[in-house]
Amino acid sequence: MTEKNFWELIDYPVTTEKAVKMIEEENKLTFKLKKLKTKKEEIKKSFEEEFKVKVEKVNTLIDRKGKKRAIIKLKKEFSAGDIGVKLGII
Repeated sequence: MTEKNFWELIDYPVTTEKAVKMIEEENKLTFKLKKLKTKKEEIKKSFEEEFKVKVEKVNTLIDRKGKKRAIIKLKKEFSAGDIGVKLGII
């Protein structure tokens, strides 16, 4: 398996009210993925490389529109808010 850049895997960060609340309260970021077949491990590795942080866990779900989302929880020592600011979510 070849290493993929994080931006090749995701379509865009989700910026709903709920997603922003998750950044502030739960240290989680939400992204819409390009492909349904993207694996959690791929997402984790590429996210850690891109933002130089440690990921606690990755949850994925397929929404009503048939698109896959990744919810990335960062370890306590890293701030989802900082990444949110870099991405322009907050």
